[in-house]
Amino acid sequence: CSRANHTMGCGASAPETPSPAPPAGQPAAPKVAPKAAPEAAPPPPPAAVTAPDTTTAPAAPAPAGGPRAIMILFGPPGAGKGSQAPKIVEALGIPQLSTGDMLRAAVAAGSDVGMQARSVMESGGLVTDDLVVGIIRERVKEDDCIKGFILDGFPRTVAQAVMLDDMLRATGESVTYVVALVVPDAALTERICGRWIHKESGRSYHATSIPPASLAGRVPSPETMLDDATGEPLMQRADDTEAALQKRLKGYHAQTVPILAHYEPSGVVTMVDANQPAEAVWTCVDAAIKGLPQPPTSPAAAPPAALAVASPAGPVKSTLSDRVNTKLLNPPDAKYKFVHVGFTSPGGD
Repeated sequence: CSRANHTMGCGASAPETPSPAPPAGQPAAPKVAPKAAPEAAPPPPPAAVTAPDTTTAPAAPAPAGGPRAIMILFGPPGAGKGSQAPKIVEALGIPQLSTGDMLRAAVAAGSDVGMQARSVMESGGLVTDDLVVGIIRERVKEDDCIKGFILDGFPRTVAQAVMLDDMLRATGESVTYVVALVVPDAALTERICGRWIHKESGRSYHATSIPPASLAGRVPSPETMLDDATGEPLMQRADDTEAALQKRLKGYHAQTVPILAHYEPSGVVTMVDANQPAEAVWTCVDAAIKGLPQPPTSPAAAPPAALAVASPAGPVKSTLSDRVNTKLLNPPDAKYKFVHVGFTSPGGD
């Protein structure tokens, strides 16, 4: 500030000095107004302050279609799992996983668990449950399992079922279906022990339901069971004998069936009557998949009944047998008829 400004304060204007008078005869110079001080530029607006983002990132979306469908398929040997599993795969769009296939694939791929399993097998040991569960854990991460999967052959014990539950719980999942195909042991014996195969082609026959033309009502044997196409003898697998079957059924009932009791409280178990034609079995399995009640099944045909009548020689037996046969065993609407067979011997009939 100048001295004059000091008197009036900084920023005040000094008093205007009068201009000298012009010489005589000349017009006065125009008065020039003092230049105004340039206006100061307005201060810039304050910079916008961005608040830190404290929101939580959205969770990853669930797989399309919701939670995965996870099924365990149970059934004793000969119950028909091989016929029903492909239909389940098609209906649900999920793969069927066999522990044996998964184990071989893991070893071939050289994964960590696969190499551990290979080391155990090469040393002659048994693959532990921990390794099997580890192989399953890796397998179900693959793209074809995004909608779910079917376990066939695992778990075989309650201990394995608990380990499977723990594995699924780690990803917020659980078993959603347990389907058990139920067939009486006697029917399984007829199914399995009647199976014969042609070794070279894999063609399958059955002594009762699908016999080769060579059997012709005779007793099944390598001489009477011949391949229809080649005439070569058929064979039975070692596991298809009655002794081997009884051993397998004993193991199934002792270890595998209690797993059903393990899952029963969760409400995911469905018992399917598999002692009927394959089409009817699929109707029951399809109902289980859809969460519907099991349809009624036709009762199995009762075995033939026999009634023995004994008495001393005389007409009483014949009269009594005829009345029983007509009035009791063979009413007009009976589906099956009973026949009275009499025997004659030197001592009477």
